[in-house]
Amino acid sequence: MLAGFTLMVSCQKERSNVTGWNYNDPNNGGFEVMPYEGQETGPGLVLVEGGTFTMGRVEQDVNYDWNNVPRRVTVSSFYMDETEVRNLDYLEYLYWTSRVYGPDYPEIFTQALPDTLVWREKLAYNEPYVLYYLRHPSYRDYPVVGISWLQASNFASWRSDRVNEFILIREGVLDWAPDLVNENAFNTDHYLAGVKANNPYVGNVVQNVPNLNPTGAEERMVRMEDGILLPKYRLPTEAEWEYAAFGLIGNTIGERITDRRLYPWNGHAVRNPDERYIGQMLANYKRSNGDNMGTAGMLNDAADITAPVYSYWPNDYGLYNMAGNVSEWVMDVYRPLSLSDDDDFRPFRGNVFGTQMKDPTDPTLIYVEDSVRYDKDSNIVSIPGAIRYRNVDLSYKEDKLDKRRNYKYADNINYRDGDGLSSVYYGDPSAVSANKLMYEYGITSLVNDKARVYKGGSWKDRAYWMVPGTRRFLDQQQATAFIGFRCAMDRVGSPQGLGGR
Repeated sequence: MLAGFTLMVSCQKERSNVTGWNYNDPNNGGFEVMPYEGQETGPGLVLVEGGTFTMGRVEQDVNYDWNNVPRRVTVSSFYMDETEVRNLDYLEYLYWTSRVYGPDYPEIFTQALPDTLVWREKLAYNEPYVLYYLRHPSYRDYPVVGISWLQASNFASWRSDRVNEFILIREGVLDWAPDLVNENAFNTDHYLAGVKANNPYVGNVVQNVPNLNPTGAEERMVRMEDGILLPKYRLPTEAEWEYAAFGLIGNTIGERITDRRLYPWNGHAVRNPDERYIGQMLANYKRSNGDNMGTAGMLNDAADITAPVYSYWPNDYGLYNMAGNVSEWVMDVYRPLSLSDDDDFRPFRGNVFGTQMKDPTDPTLIYVEDSVRYDKDSNIVSIPGAIRYRNVDLSYKEDKLDKRRNYKYADNINYRDGDGLSSVYYGDPSAVSANKLMYEYGITSLVNDKARVYKGGSWKDRAYWMVPGTRRFLDQQQATAFIGFRCAMDRVGSPQGLGGR
């Protein structure tokens, strides 16, 4: 990166189309434009080229839930993990968390631990999975389970920081610093905040980027405008997961889809029709009562529980096990009518808009956490060294919500489905004030703002749930032996990548 920067400033100066002033020229003020070809593909990710598709029901609604009414939507291009997150991947996360936070903040490590007791059943002998599934090397390439939605989201945040830290090391900006602990551990938001934070993170610096601003210091930290750091890893949205699972790029000619898909492959069968593999199962699922893997000598899917993440055939995006093996968490909060209410471009329910907390006496200073912070349910929401965020609010003049037309509140989870205006009690102020809204959690419904969607079938499910349009939900703090996850990342810029038009 530094060599490229030197080359950039030594070559013929590029000029601004609007002012005629040179870019990257201290004599012209030093406005910097770094050379940039396109977004780098992060570790483990596959580019999923976006497009339009029919989201929702493509199979009969056997439960008569009417919670996946078909609707045409558009999904932007994004990146997605090639496989589910493995036990080995999660153990790496646990090891790092224990090493960095364990001595002073053991609760961070404790809350990251999977619930291995999800394997227990009252009338089954599953203790071997309780003891061995997470940590025994025989299962290291199997998908991690017993992970709540909150834990999966925290893993994605940790992964973002580790990948960006490695990029800065690779580019010669930082050096390895395995001894940094607690608030000194690398945090992407904290790093980008730079000197604006009260406790600025600079890391084990080898050489910063030359600063071309004639009134500033000789060097500066890497900025977002340099295009070096990657966007954050996260869980995919429900629309993204469903779109990626179908893999329609493989049966599209022009703008015409040639074959209807019920599963992530063509046709309506769950066995491979190819003559070389004819009759072999295309995914890991439960064929019928008491049949998890077939008979000895002819195991139909060769997996009594989960299977290694590279088992079976990938879909046309190159994604493995988008049907079967484990169901997967997605970002969305569950509502039965989401497919009717959400926007038709990048649909998603779950937005809570936030902003970085600044010192009111000096708005250039940003607050950094110096300890662990919890929510009202005793879940960790912020760790040492992280930038502190708050929800946008009408009471903060700097948020200027009174002048906005696109949103007025931070929490939009129950917008048009669960708020006072959408409740059958909207005309009864006493009912609304008593929170007697559309979803009376624990009385008439298990749906609330903490119910998260999970998609796809698992080793414990029948073939019906392998249809990408099916959807179920679970509280974000709970976990099971059949739900795992994979991460996604935003694609910025061209939706076709470096090889596109």
